[in-house]
Amino acid sequence: MIKNISVIGSGTMGNGIAHVFAQFNYQVNLIDVNQEALDKAILTITKNLDRQIAKGTLSEEQKLITLGNIKTFTAMKDGVQHADLVVEAATENIDLKLKIFKDLDQFAPSDAILASNTSSISITQIAAATNRGDKVIGMHFMNPVPLMKLVEVIRGYQTSNETTKTIMSLSESLEKIPVEVNDYPGFVANRILMPMINEAIYTLYEGVAGVHEIDTVMKLGMAHPMGPLQLADFIGLDVCLAILKVLHDGFGNPKYAPCPLLVNMVTAGKKGAKTGEGFYKYTAGSKELIVADKFKKS
Repeated sequence: MIKNISVIGSGTMGNGIAHVFAQFNYQVNLIDVNQEALDKAILTITKNLDRQIAKGTLSEEQKLITLGNIKTFTAMKDGVQHADLVVEAATENIDLKLKIFKDLDQFAPSDAILASNTSSISITQIAAATNRGDKVIGMHFMNPVPLMKLVEVIRGYQTSNETTKTIMSLSESLEKIPVEVNDYPGFVANRILMPMINEAIYTLYEGVAGVHEIDTVMKLGMAHPMGPLQLADFIGLDVCLAILKVLHDGFGNPKYAPCPLLVNMVTAGKKGAKTGEGFYKYTAGSKELIVADKFKKS
């Protein structure tokens, strides 16, 4: 029976995962090396709960209960010692994840399931850093976690049927829809999404159409709620680049090679919404979609 959840990393995905588990009355330990980041995460969760209250999907009492279900820790050892499940949501960096899972194997109870929210890194490789490969699994939530229904459940080479069934059932208890996939580069979501985003960037790079035009075609013609260039900004262009590199390295197929424009933008620090500029410009408090000066037609 899973009751105690530890979440590693308090960024956008980590605080969203903590929010959802706590809202469904799991006891959550949110862990980050930085106390300031933890304080910011609790503030973000509080604001998101207030949004749910404003929409009528949550009561004030439920908000207080949810916040009461979350404790914060800066020491991993203290935060995972009673965990039934640990969900790692740290930066998409293989060396960091391998170090985290090696430590988790040491600090978490021997029967605890260890899950990664990775969007592309091999679960089999992550599991190899532990002595419990049968209990390591991918639990890829979508952003924003409180709103998005999908959980991509990734079976590594050693992941047991029992672990998979447990995580599928647990995801359903959060009112999510889990989909089981096997462990190959990009899984399903990013194996299909990232080449589409990359192709949209190539379409811009080769001068076929502008930013606004490309996104408009995909929104109106393919019924996408958000165009691929805006979505890339929202995901983070650095994250898109990292995932494309995983696909390119994993399959050795040139079709996954990241567009040179994407590489240059990330190198220049234009990583999308989080840096204030990518394909569009972002101003705090404004929802207006303004194409970045670099891509405005003269």
